[in-house]
Amino acid sequence: MTCSPLRGPGGPGIGRRRLLGAGAGLGLGAALTACGQTTGAVSQPGGSVPDAYRGRTRVVLWSTFADPVGPALQKLVDAFNREQRDIYVEVQFQGTYDECAQKAVISLLGAQAPDLCVLSDVKWYKFYFGDALEPWDDYFKPGELKATYNEKLLSEGVLQGKTWWLPLARSTPLFYYNKTLFKKAGVPVRAPESYDELYDWSHRITRQTINGKKVALEAYQKVDGDWQFQCSAWQWGGAYSKGLDVTIDEGGAVAAAEYQRKLIFKDRIAYMATEPTADMGNQLIATLVTSTGGLKKISEQAKANGWQLGTGFLPKHKKFAVNTGGGGLGMFRRTPRERKEAAAEFVRFLARPENSAQWTVETGYLPVVPAAVKEPVLAKLMKDDPNFTTAVKQLEFTRKGDQVRMMIPNANVRIYIALQRIWSGNTPAQQAFAEVADQLRKGVDRYGPMIKEHL
Repeated sequence: MTCSPLRGPGGPGIGRRRLLGAGAGLGLGAALTACGQTTGAVSQPGGSVPDAYRGRTRVVLWSTFADPVGPALQKLVDAFNREQRDIYVEVQFQGTYDECAQKAVISLLGAQAPDLCVLSDVKWYKFYFGDALEPWDDYFKPGELKATYNEKLLSEGVLQGKTWWLPLARSTPLFYYNKTLFKKAGVPVRAPESYDELYDWSHRITRQTINGKKVALEAYQKVDGDWQFQCSAWQWGGAYSKGLDVTIDEGGAVAAAEYQRKLIFKDRIAYMATEPTADMGNQLIATLVTSTGGLKKISEQAKANGWQLGTGFLPKHKKFAVNTGGGGLGMFRRTPRERKEAAAEFVRFLARPENSAQWTVETGYLPVVPAAVKEPVLAKLMKDDPNFTTAVKQLEFTRKGDQVRMMIPNANVRIYIALQRIWSGNTPAQQAFAEVADQLRKGVDRYGPMIKEHL
């Protein structure tokens, strides 16, 4: 493969070693752009078709899903491989969203690529801006995608009239709460309507102990906590950005972070955690704002530890606000046509209502296919366990994240590192956010022209 040198504004070309380094960090979009016009088909990652499926077209799917989501995906893959005779899908786990995206960049630069790749709501933009993605539209009948997927979720993968990213493991933040602890505290056993109401309740909730340990009100996620905090910034009347204008160091975003800093260091009823869902399961915290994708796991933990789980819409402050997130499927431009068509057949299989319903039941992710909610297996679950209906109802009120977090390479990492300084180091929010805002504005200066060209 030949790859033209990547040049910065007025700067010299960079070599392959620095290019790969860029792919793993801030320059992901630029690294892809360097090879965006490279011609020729890419090869597949290593592997083979088992003898039982010999002669089929092999489709490699790079996945980011560990337990319990990974087995749920594999179950669907196995069913697809059994029901037809032309295609064999092989799942290859690649780690987290960030790790998978980094590996995909390096793989593409080496003229190799999976046929399907799970990309997060943040990462898919980088491949799109690097001209590395293939639009899905030509692989489906006119109107088929709109007739199949939730309109709001589908639209998030559409730019310049083409569909580049298809919904799969989509989610929103939910408010999880321990009904048992709420009842024992003598507060209303429901999700609070506002953060002021939750704070009023917190004094009674956090007087309790479980196994000799004091119950905290909530915990903030150490890595990727910027996704949940996006909602808080909006709720306090702020934002990470307005378009590509950085505003994280202004008004509501700063006020929201100061509220959380107060809970941690003054009230001492909150903290930063590496695995807050595990802490929720063990009743170390009474409430948690985290993904719908954690619903099945937290539900199982609640049953195992003898307490009752509740979910609700996020509390509001100045206003109600909630964002979308999670992963979808991308297909790379230089993959041979035959493999793209085979990959599309598997995606069509995943989008059958019965399969979409099974996926939601086994993972807790949103039913990205509206017809799935009428399938008996999901309809029964939603009737028996109202927690599984919360995200579906809340979806109507969601919106995608601010552009700077979504589109500037590495912005999400920079933001959650700033939040870590606030949550663990007691750094004033204005100071932490002023520093990250400066970094983000430099990113806008560097990548803004490329982004605007593709919007």
